[in-house]
Amino acid sequence: MTTPDDAPPPRNGPPRAVRSFVLRGGRIGSGQQRALAELGPRFVLPYTAAPLDAAAVFGRRAPLVVEIGFGMGDATAQIAAAMPDHDFLGIEVHVAGVGALLKRIGERGLTNVRIVQHDAVEVLRTMIAPGTLAGVHVFFPDPWPKKRHHKRRLIQPPFVALLAERLAPGGYLHCATDWQPYAEQMLEVLAAEPRLVNTADGYAPRPAWRPLTKFEARGLKLGHGVWDLVFRRRAD
Repeated sequence: MTTPDDAPPPRNGPPRAVRSFVLRGGRIGSGQQRALAELGPRFVLPYTAAPLDAAAVFGRRAPLVVEIGFGMGDATAQIAAAMPDHDFLGIEVHVAGVGALLKRIGERGLTNVRIVQHDAVEVLRTMIAPGTLAGVHVFFPDPWPKKRHHKRRLIQPPFVALLAERLAPGGYLHCATDWQPYAEQMLEVLAAEPRLVNTADGYAPRPAWRPLTKFEARGLKLGHGVWDLVFRRRAD
């Protein structure tokens, strides 16, 4: 049976872009709702088809790191708190996650985080100018384990080429996954991008500044593996 996600495009319509996410409804807690109302106007940026003026948004010039799909934002908040000399732009499509990160921003008094609630591919294409990012984080993206869904995986050659173009020379791309087949695909795709170079001989050790998520810690206790990949943009 054909599902809506796998349905063909209309006979006379344009092909539908394959997305790496599916929007799902979910309960939003009262604290997240309050954070959305009180902090959203300051920290959530509207999606626009124009390059972001990071200096104007953050009120300073600092290295800019983009995190794609930050989930509930715990790692994002911890990293931003530990690296106050960097600015962070989190991209997430799920409103519960946006509310959760806003709540953490308020609790920690963070000023170096902003959020865009939109498709990361479109944000990178239109809001981020080439050669401007100090880093990109892609932590535990959906592995889409079924073979027929592999086309939905975020780390694909065209998207990696886009990320490499947005990185400044020397900027880094850090991916992490707990799904070994996806880790193997990531390593193959990243190694094939000519503008990137691996910082390790294969997989990298987890950098000390990347905190363990509760799900990752639980998986490690059960003997599950976690694979980090850290590549850098070659000097032009």
